[in-house]
Amino acid sequence: MSAVYVRPPVLNLEQFRGFSAGPLWEKMDIQLHELTPEYAVATMPVAGNTQSVGILHGGAYVVIGEGLGSICANMFAGEGRVAVGIEVNATHTGSAREGFVIATCRALHLGRTLTTHEIVCTDQEGRRLSTVRLTNFIKDKK
Repeated sequence: MSAVYVRPPVLNLEQFRGFSAGPLWEKMDIQLHELTPEYAVATMPVAGNTQSVGILHGGAYVVIGEGLGSICANMFAGEGRVAVGIEVNATHTGSAREGFVIATCRALHLGRTLTTHEIVCTDQEGRRLSTVRLTNFIKDKK
């Protein structure tokens, strides 16, 4: 890598929306930087999230993708409703050994009871590493 990557300012989800992304995101050092129901950005370090051969674990892409899509869907769901994941898939097309992964989430569908988000994970040079698609079901809170 030619330049040092500096993560953008962190958006504190608990202060911003009144809920957290959960302890798994904290353990993986995932940071949220932008957030709307339609678009969000988060970053995750490769270090500490690798598999035995030294590359980022495929499950780490799913964690950042499903988390980011779920946060967006819950923002869209609104007061008194909750979004729960019903389907997630990921296609890994590259691997990372160092630096950070940037996850960019975009809404594909925002409906009354279903949302679908696509999360593209890239390395610092913009090379696509994984594409995660998440569908959430929106229901009333109990």
